[in-house]
Amino acid sequence: MTRTLELWPERQPGTLRDVSPAPRPLAASWPIFGLRLATPRLVLTPLQDVDLPETCELILAGIHDPAVMPFARPWTDGAPADVVANALTFYWTSRASSTPDNWSVQFTVRRQGVLVGLQDLRGTDFALTRTVGTGSWLGRSHQGQGIGTEMRSAVLQFAFDHLRAERADSAAFTDNPQSLAVSRKLGYRPDGTAVLRRRPGERAVEQRLTVDRSTFVRPDWMVQFRGLPACLPYFGL
Repeated sequence: MTRTLELWPERQPGTLRDVSPAPRPLAASWPIFGLRLATPRLVLTPLQDVDLPETCELILAGIHDPAVMPFARPWTDGAPADVVANALTFYWTSRASSTPDNWSVQFTVRRQGVLVGLQDLRGTDFALTRTVGTGSWLGRSHQGQGIGTEMRSAVLQFAFDHLRAERADSAAFTDNPQSLAVSRKLGYRPDGTAVLRRRPGERAVEQRLTVDRSTFVRPDWMVQFRGLPACLPYFGL
């Protein structure tokens, strides 16, 4: 057990005594850690350091066919140590740089307690634009079960109904049919394209997509949530 030592004890000069305080939940200082979303099968909570070892294991087990690259930044390419370093750097940087004017939440997604993937929700000047963006990935062993649709629907419901977003944007490469299928199910419509370099010397076309509150195709369930009031300043609200 880690002990906190008082260097100037009030009693028994020359000795040290244990003054370990009761642990204080991080959510008391960083309220976003107390946010929780739930769907019929899934629980979404903001990524914390305690989740990172399991997250890295899931990434290394594979989240896409190595022959293709679904991400604009090819962070899953390379030796395992490099992939882990890329992931850790991204998640730590994302959390540290988040501000009320430019925020991002990386949600862990668990099914029956097992980590299956990550779903992010982000906004820039959200109080003014009322626009969010999303991105996600799933472990390969959890794909093809409707989880990707359910977890994105969860954050869209949360954004539209509880953060009062008016629009949500997404994007996927044209050779990523799984992501595009999720977008179609949820009511996204095409919003232009862009040509990007995703790997050295590799050209790819990105399909941009958007959905708003009126065109969002809702499921037959409602997302449950807790911990939002203390988080509103995090979202610039």
